[in-house]
Amino acid sequence: MAKAKKAKKSKVQGEGDYEATRRYRQRTATYLAKRSVRKDAARAAPRTRREAEDMAAAEAAGKKRAKGEDPALRRRAAPRVEPSTRAKTSRR
Repeated sequence: MAKAKKAKKSKVQGEGDYEATRRYRQRTATYLAKRSVRKDAARAAPRTRREAEDMAAAEAAGKKRAKGEDPALRRRAAPRVEPSTRAKTSRR
């Protein structure tokens, strides 16, 4: 009987965890509606030069371990060509 209850409560995990996505979106929407993002960003900013240097060093250390940026971010988008609406005709 315990297995039946366990199987019923199993949830999809990873990228397919829909319930977690719903909770995240709801909390984010609530935060954006009730809080001042600018004030929170100002509170999170470094207060001293030393703190700014520490934050920059931590960012550099994190980037050092990263595999690199997604090449698609640096690739320039090709100009978009719209299909012609004119009918093709012969000039003869």
